[in-house]
Amino acid sequence: MCGIAAYIGKKEGLPIVFANLKKLEYRGYDSAGVAFFNFPDDELGINVIKAVGKLDSLGKAIDGHRSLPATSAIGHTRWATHGVPNESNAHPHIDCHKEISLVHNGIVENYKELKVQLTKLGHRFRSQTDTEIIAHLIEEYGFDQALKKIVGAYALAVINKDEPNKIYFARLGSPLVVGIGRGEYYLASDATALAGLVKRVVYLKDGQKGTISLNGLKMGRVRPRIERLDMDLENAQKEGYPHFMLKEIFEGGEVVRAALRGRLFPKKNLIKLGGLESVEAKLARINRLEIAACGTSYYAGIIGKMLFEDFANLPTEIRLASEYRYYSSPLHKNTSALFISQSGETADTLAALSKANSRKYLTLGIVNAVGSSIARETVAGVYNHAGPEIGVASTKAFLSQLAVLNLISLHWPNSRKNKRLLEELALVPSKIESVLKKSKSIKALARKYARYNNFLYIGRGYNYPAAMEGALKLKEISYIHAEGYAAGEMKHGPIALIDKNFPTVAIVMPGRVYEKVISNLEEIKARGGPILAIAAQGDRNIKTVADDVIYVPKTMESLTPLLSIVPLQLFAYYIGVARGHDVDKPRNLAKSVTVE
Repeated sequence: MCGIAAYIGKKEGLPIVFANLKKLEYRGYDSAGVAFFNFPDDELGINVIKAVGKLDSLGKAIDGHRSLPATSAIGHTRWATHGVPNESNAHPHIDCHKEISLVHNGIVENYKELKVQLTKLGHRFRSQTDTEIIAHLIEEYGFDQALKKIVGAYALAVINKDEPNKIYFARLGSPLVVGIGRGEYYLASDATALAGLVKRVVYLKDGQKGTISLNGLKMGRVRPRIERLDMDLENAQKEGYPHFMLKEIFEGGEVVRAALRGRLFPKKNLIKLGGLESVEAKLARINRLEIAACGTSYYAGIIGKMLFEDFANLPTEIRLASEYRYYSSPLHKNTSALFISQSGETADTLAALSKANSRKYLTLGIVNAVGSSIARETVAGVYNHAGPEIGVASTKAFLSQLAVLNLISLHWPNSRKNKRLLEELALVPSKIESVLKKSKSIKALARKYARYNNFLYIGRGYNYPAAMEGALKLKEISYIHAEGYAAGEMKHGPIALIDKNFPTVAIVMPGRVYEKVISNLEEIKARGGPILAIAAQGDRNIKTVADDVIYVPKTMESLTPLLSIVPLQLFAYYIGVARGHDVDKPRNLAKSVTVE
């Protein structure tokens, strides 16, 4: 959600921290701030600078300021939870005597109780945030004891006037990575910020804490597990595209290709998933599956449910992760629980995973971020291999999730896979790329429809979750009201909304329910509603009911969402741009949601 950056080394830290915050701006961007050491009034002190709005505002505020080499610097870009976006509520926060400064991701659930206690002890507060409580706790009790009093989640970077050459850190329920360079150390809430700077990192686990300084990384008696960071800096840059979102949509074909690479062998009618090899025997005993996810990943999970039931003959439930931990479901034996998250740090999904682990379920993960919490805390899983996704609205990660769900469902013991299906799956990347070649005509359609303020998205079978995801993209990027429905449900209420000013975007693919969707469109047409259809190449019938058609290549029914979603992603992107919005940083949203 929010972004943390910190640096200690022999270089000047302020420009390094600010540059890393720029890489993390997708995580939160309603305010930002930095804290660093310089010499005000001939005394070594902490200088804190904050600004409201995107990071350009902070850049202007710090212009001309210098930090001392070999001293610590920390920074933060915020997505507001407690308190409105303003300078007082922006991080970093300080204690009463301005000797301690810190940045924090997460949430202090017992902050009201702690605030009362600290106020009685004489502490005075400057903000409405829960984070400021932590600075005062450290002032009163010290770093280690302060952590013990916090109920909730945190990733922390803390500096102290008495120890300018050191940064304290801690992690509980919110991601934090230590980057190890040559005589210099970094902290970041996402390894993306460290791409091109270091090759070695430590993905902190819950409960881990320590310090970084010129003398090295120290974590008490814990021996840090150092891992290699294989992340190309160029993959986290726009490469000539006007927005990360457009770049990531155009990476769709290669993303699916990467998800299939080394795993899909059509000629042998074989799927090989190294991430599941350790649990193959356990999979054979599973007779029930639960899938939990949030947002875009949840829509991928609905398609996953259909895949597992169609091809693995495995009874499957799909759950919103935000509801999972609070739903009193019966305990089932021989159950596996699958968790889907691009970041691997989604707070709701992590809470659901904790519950499933407590039930001794076989927990599996589909995540994109290597070394993330969900990747570590599940028993086994499959990585997306989609590379960094910077745009807040997920696009390429959704495609990679669908590709991986197809692989797992077809790999499941006794699955009903066949050589033709695997061959067709292998062709999906090139078919996605053929859809992307239609971007100019999709852009023209987007301009035509950009004047409308309400949309209905419909589909059936495998494509009704794709319709829901298409509607979500439009909402996220353009702020237009859009609803996704299973087409058969339209006549049970939503059709009341249809008129000449309420367009319908319909996914109409060959398969078991094609004629049913055509009938639904006839009902809309009879009421004067404009219709934009996503249809299979060669479908002439669709033109009799739709005002506009975007064609995608034909494929097998279970694979159609991988193609139908691509024009919907482009459609949302171009409408958002046409309406003048910053599509990479839509209002009120953040990339990695690390609070419930």
